[in-house]
This record gives sequence, C-alpha cells and structure tokens, in this order.
Amino acid sequence: MAKTSTTTQGLRAAIERSGYYPALVAEAVEAAVGGEPIRSYLVHQETTFDANEVRRHVTVLVLTGNRFIVSHTDEQAADDTSPTPYATTSTESVKLGRIASVVLSRVVANPESYTPGTLPREVVLTIGWGAVSRIDLEPAACGDPNCEADHGYTGSSTADDLSLRVSEAGDGPETVRQALAFAQALSEATADESR
Repeated sequence: MAKTSTTTQGLRAAIERSGYYPALVAEAVEAAVGGEPIRSYLVHQETTFDANEVRRHVTVLVLTGNRFIVSHTDEQAADDTSPTPYATTSTESVKLGRIASVVLSRVVANPESYTPGTLPREVVLTIGWGAVSRIDLEPAACGDPNCEADHGYTGSSTADDLSLRVSEAGDGPETVRQALAFAQALSEATADESR
C-alpha cells in the first residue's frame, strides 16, 4: 500500500484501533491491496462465544479502483494441531465486475418520526459475487387442501458470500457511518463496472 495516501493511513489507523493483531491484519491486507489506491474501507471486529471460549474475529473490506478485497482473521485456541493459540488470516480479491449484488439493510427506531440523515440503529451489508450461494427449499403444494400428491419442491437461491452486521450499540456510531459509506462506494463502483 502506498504510505502517502490519506485513505491508506486511515485504514491502517482503523486496523490498529481494532486492537486485534494489527501487525498481522495490516500485513495481510497490504499484500492483497498491493500498490492500488484505496477508494473506501471498513474494519469490523466482532466477538463470538464458542462453548466456553470467547473468540475474536476481524473483517476488513477494501475497495480499490478494480477490486473488492475481503480479509478475515480469526483466533483459535490451542488444539491437537498446535500446542499454543494461533490466528488464521485469509484474503480474497474479487474483480468489481463479478459483484452481482450489494444489499444494505437499515434498522431505524421510531420510523414514524424518522428524519432523513439520522443514523440507523444498525445496518447489515450483504455482498454477493457468486462464490457462495444458499438454497432454501420447501415442499411445494397446490391450492387443494385435500391433495396428497407429491408436487416436488420450491425454493430460492440467494447469493450469500458475505454478510456483515454493524450496530450503533455494539460497534459505535462511527463504524455504522463507515459501513454506510463503504456500501455506497461499493454500490457506485459496481454500477460503474456494469456500464
């Protein structure tokens, strides 16, 4: 990453603020981005509970002029393969033209008195590029309540490559703002790619 870019410096600062293995996370993201200028980014840390253990996870999303980069870092407890705790970091680079959908769901309190520009209570950003799909099936039926025939199945296929929930209560208002800005930048970038 070019160290002179304000956006690059902001990304580095956000990774460091997360406090989650910042040197490891930054190195993985920098390697994936290479020398491309960064248009937008989002750093999201979450804590999960697995049986009797607390685990942390950080997701870093980066938008460049040509690519959407996703980085995940998870920590693992010592196990049969490692006598000490360890972390796993992965990055995926997706060409903007492959992104099929950018879905942003907003949750607002008291919608009857909503004022434009008010920060949502939470947002869920779902991005699909065809690497992972979810199929929901259910038995098909006809309109006859006495029918016992097998009508097969009906269902839907949903792109479900990445879904990220950010809330004001859990992540703070600045992270919600950053998620909204990233979603808008990614939506605009994919619209440009479709022309």
